[in-house]
Amino acid sequence: MNKFNISMKNRIVALSVILIVSFAGFSQNQTADDISMEKQILKSAKKIGDPSVAKSSIFRLIALEGENSTYKDSLAYIYFSARQYAPCFMIANEVLQRDPKHLEMLEIKGISLEALGAFDKSLEVYEELFKLSNNNFHGYNLAKLQYSLKKYDDAFKTIQEIEKLNDSGTYKVAFVINQNHNQEIELLAAISYLKGITAIELNKKDVAKASFEKALKIQSDFILAKEKLESLK
Repeated sequence: MNKFNISMKNRIVALSVILIVSFAGFSQNQTADDISMEKQILKSAKKIGDPSVAKSSIFRLIALEGENSTYKDSLAYIYFSARQYAPCFMIANEVLQRDPKHLEMLEIKGISLEALGAFDKSLEVYEELFKLSNNNFHGYNLAKLQYSLKKYDDAFKTIQEIEKLNDSGTYKVAFVINQNHNQEIELLAAISYLKGITAIELNKKDVAKASFEKALKIQSDFILAKEKLESLK
């Protein structure tokens, strides 16, 4: 009787193990199928340009893949494109917890914080970003924030740093001319202009004049630089 009981118990244990392994295999296969299907939905949503379906699909992919899902990056970009800066900041922050040196996420986090009016926090992000990238566009945005926060000495020092860096030639900066008109300005001209207005605040009028003149040499139709140079005469 005891041998029979032991034998039955062994069979039950063996059967339980088989069922657990089979269920685990089924669960993994089902998850893989669900992920594959969501990727197809996401691909179709991107193809037809439907951000709401794409966003829903990405949320499901994140739920299926877990906290370290790489689709969090895609979700941050979707929020950023829609100018939904609060959720964009939150998702970018989650990605940065996994990868603190993710330059694109740092940049959109900085932009989102600035758009939300958290200028001090945005400044901290851009300080970190510029240190990692050594990119003059990131440095320009850092100096612009320092200027906005009236940290003129810091802004001037940052501008002196970025003037030494090579320009990739790919960046343009939009300046508001009036209610109906923006002007696209080459980055190097924008840097010289920022140096000029910062120099005015530091009572360095000769430096300001030279900076506006340099900005106009780079881009002769730079309206704001012309106006600032005229005001110094």
